[in-house]
Amino acid sequence: MDRSKLQELGKRLRAERLKRNDLQAAFAVRVGVSVPTLHKMELGDPTVQIGAWVNALEVLNRLDDLDALLQPSEDLFAKYEQSQVKERKRASRRKTP
Repeated sequence: MDRSKLQELGKRLRAERLKRNDLQAAFAVRVGVSVPTLHKMELGDPTVQIGAWVNALEVLNRLDDLDALLQPSEDLFAKYEQSQVKERKRASRRKTP
């Protein structure tokens, strides 16, 4: 497992907390975790449950960032095939004189 990604995430969480001038104790209460758990999050500990991260994103008003995770990738082949499908065109109705 590549722990460096989690460590970077933890550093960003800490930076966001400090930018808001929050103490660990106050921020932990708002996230709903203990101070030691928040400390683990900020260190990038992989044992922290994802629910704690979701709560932290909610407290930081960054919950929309969660939508970016595991976004379905764009299938360029399907997109190309759709563009190649020709639409049926019909002649316009003739008005009878």
